[in-house]
Amino acid sequence: METPDPVIVRTPADYETFRIKASDGNYMAMICDPIRDKVPFNAFIEVFEPGGATPLHHHGHAHEMFFVLKGEGVSHCGGLTHKIRTGDSFLVRPGHDHIVENTGAAKLYCLTIMVPNEGFAELVRSGIPMAMSAADLEVLDRG
Repeated sequence: METPDPVIVRTPADYETFRIKASDGNYMAMICDPIRDKVPFNAFIEVFEPGGATPLHHHGHAHEMFFVLKGEGVSHCGGLTHKIRTGDSFLVRPGHDHIVENTGAAKLYCLTIMVPNEGFAELVRSGIPMAMSAADLEVLDRG
């Protein structure tokens, strides 16, 4: 069995980015995940187009944490709606239907961490590969 490197260092240019379906209003730049890195969680930059949102969904066993890097939107979960903006964070516990929606005029950027994987990395990686835009890289201070 091959021993993994003790540390993984990446820049935004190394993130593999996918849109799950062409019609989706969001896409994910994978920072690390179980497929590429053999770790038990997903960490990614989730980018929501203006008006974009996740579909209503839930995770049976996974916790999903969002940290808003830039932008504004709303989190819908458990019959509650919370406004979110740059610097805010929120955690969705397993088993709760939720939606994250961009209500701003510009893109919404979140650092999202999900543990355990529950097949999410496989779902994302089965999507459409794409590149982060210059504007996306600028948000990560790499423009």
